[in-house]
Amino acid sequence: MLVALSGGPDSLALAAATAFEAPRAGLRAGAVVVDHGLQPDSAAVAERAAEQARALGLDPVRVVRVEVGLGGGPEAAARDARYAALDAAAADTGAVAILLGHTLDDQAETVLLGLARGSGATSLQGMAPVTGLHRRPLLGIRRATTRQACADAGLEPWDDPHNADPAFARVRLRSTVLPILEDELGPGVAEALARTAEQLREDAEALDGFAHEVAEDVTELEEAGVSLGVSALAANPPALRQRLVRHVVQSEFHVSLSRSQTLAICALVTDWHGQKALDLPGFSAERRGHRIHLISTQAGELTGRKPPHVH
Repeated sequence: MLVALSGGPDSLALAAATAFEAPRAGLRAGAVVVDHGLQPDSAAVAERAAEQARALGLDPVRVVRVEVGLGGGPEAAARDARYAALDAAAADTGAVAILLGHTLDDQAETVLLGLARGSGATSLQGMAPVTGLHRRPLLGIRRATTRQACADAGLEPWDDPHNADPAFARVRLRSTVLPILEDELGPGVAEALARTAEQLREDAEALDGFAHEVAEDVTELEEAGVSLGVSALAANPPALRQRLVRHVVQSEFHVSLSRSQTLAICALVTDWHGQKALDLPGFSAERRGHRIHLISTQAGELTGRKPPHVH
């Protein structure tokens, strides 16, 4: 396994804990330090983190320099570059897991940001403990605990100046919004937000599972797409019906629908008054009789397909 190490208190505490526990579990653990090159001393910071990892006994330890693009804003671009570098390092070393130092505080911030942006239940679920190779073992640990762990172990973490820059929404939330909520509502706000994320994730997983099971029964393949039975869709509650539509579209056209696009397709079921076909990314949606037809608008036929089902 590999620890994603920035040198900050969260990832440094995780690196120390991993270095201690991995040998006792018969596992080999290393570290990857991603140098984003966004600050003049980034190379020195990365090398210092790598030295600390080696001193802890982690092996292999790699420093990877990445080029951060501009897509989606600086935070998103840096995150995309970082995850790509981590995944590449895992593939190169044969690592079975990448350990990330996200804490309970990070989870609470993610939930609040999703709530403020109206991003829906998916964002309010926060970060999953396990996503592919990525593991987040510190999601139940407060940030103050990781800093204390570093102090107890005699480790000197690096404090990223970007984490104090109010230009970033997450920093403003961390330094201003959450403390105000704690002052006004009492302690435990961060823990409550993290619990909310966990409960929403459980509910979403259950609904998604139901949608996958039902999808094959309501879907028929067509030459250039699929169709869904109106009565079968109408028989399901809105949350499940919308998930069915999103699942079928993702499986067939590899398109992630927005909420407004999903609701527009569902309106062909629940609010049918002869409206025209919907023009959506890569496909069209049209009601004809008692079926909703989702037809590809891309060149070439869709071949070798099976109805959407549980994978």
